[in-house]
Amino acid sequence: MEFGFTTAAYVVAAVLFILSLGGLSGQESAKRAVWYGIVGMALAVIATLIGPGSGLWLLSLLLIAGGGVIGTYVANKVQMTEMPQLVAAMHSLVGLAAVFVGFNAHFELGNVLAMSEEARHGLEGFAAVLAHKTPVEQSILRVELFLGIFIGAVTFTGSVIAFGKLAGKVTSKAEKLPGGHMLNAAAAALSVLCLIWYFNTGGFLPLFLMTLAALFIGYHLIMGIGGADMPVVVSMLNSYSGWAAAAIGFSLGNDLLIVTGALVGSSGAILSYIMCKAMNRSFISVILGGFGNTAGPAMEIAGEQIAIDADGVAAALNDADSVIIVPGYGMAVAQAQQSVAELTRRLRAKGKEVRFGIHPVAGRLPGHMNVLLAEAKVPYDIVLEMDEINDDFPSTDVAIVIGSNDIVNPAAQEDPNSPIAGMPVLEVWKAKQVFVSKRGQGTGYSGIENPLFYKDNTRMFYGDAKASVDSLLPMID
Repeated sequence: MEFGFTTAAYVVAAVLFILSLGGLSGQESAKRAVWYGIVGMALAVIATLIGPGSGLWLLSLLLIAGGGVIGTYVANKVQMTEMPQLVAAMHSLVGLAAVFVGFNAHFELGNVLAMSEEARHGLEGFAAVLAHKTPVEQSILRVELFLGIFIGAVTFTGSVIAFGKLAGKVTSKAEKLPGGHMLNAAAAALSVLCLIWYFNTGGFLPLFLMTLAALFIGYHLIMGIGGADMPVVVSMLNSYSGWAAAAIGFSLGNDLLIVTGALVGSSGAILSYIMCKAMNRSFISVILGGFGNTAGPAMEIAGEQIAIDADGVAAALNDADSVIIVPGYGMAVAQAQQSVAELTRRLRAKGKEVRFGIHPVAGRLPGHMNVLLAEAKVPYDIVLEMDEINDDFPSTDVAIVIGSNDIVNPAAQEDPNSPIAGMPVLEVWKAKQVFVSKRGQGTGYSGIENPLFYKDNTRMFYGDAKASVDSLLPMID
């Protein structure tokens, strides 16, 4: 009876997870989709707690309560600007959990095999499942837990480094140890040898050596990826965490964990591919640390950055008929989305056409800008993707760039030696006038100089993005 209920609950939870994932593809259905995921996860946890092999109730409830308290604290404390590094941190926990579960499965298998046939009959839970496995099934289990630990270890250290890069605690430049890719290849070859060793002996030493090699691979791979490619890294690590969960699901014989891991793994891989395509990157090159450094000397930039004050920007907006706003990470840092939304409402009330251009990787996380604009009640129908709006810049009177750098950088098209060479960007420089809201003259997160700031039709509107936009509001008449 318990097994039947658990199986049924897992099926319902899996359907809810699929509905949740599908609903997240649209802004209007995203809120409902999140609730599908919440209900599905709650159902899965309850079914697991009361299903076959359940026990240690006090410890389980304490851990759930502790996790709930920590999750609530983090949700209330973390700002939207910190969401990319939070996602990376969550991926590291999934990877670490996969490693611990894999080790536990290894030790449990060893304990069961050391028992007599008579002693095995009284086992319960996961130990009972292991006791009924044939030698062939035990060998398959070893491969499954080996892969789960390997992927989990890579995910763990990779996510920790990604967190450090996104949070500014680790350099955003692509850095490798002497030997570069050969070190990664040697660690991967060692892992393969350890797999053969472990498959034949079932000993702990090859499992431990593989874990060390996998931890190194995760660290070195992500250190070798530059800041411009970090959005791809975040979704790639999301994919890794899913495959780690799926592999451990096979080890535990947990169908829901397999389904959920496969959903996360495949969706993360697809998202990574989509973003690589949007950035004109080779997926394999990115994950192997092939990007992030220049291929040669950067193109010389002529001219100077010309500043403009709020009066000049307001005058141009009052005269304009069409305006495109391009938000970026700087808008999120300044918490300027509400001010931008109010500026949009005032301009539209005067009969002006105002739209937003969103790059797929704006804000260091897919969908980051869409979430901020939705939070500020900006209408969905004026928020357009890069491919939908890029052809409209030549007929646009004013383009306003708020806290963006790489996604509006013409060097992607003009400089073959640029780290972002070939990356599709929002061609804001084709508008009649361009205003760039920026704190100062720095090069931004990825450290890439932007020729846009030096073009004849560009003016730099220096200052905090929120304060700058707020200063415009009284002048829009």
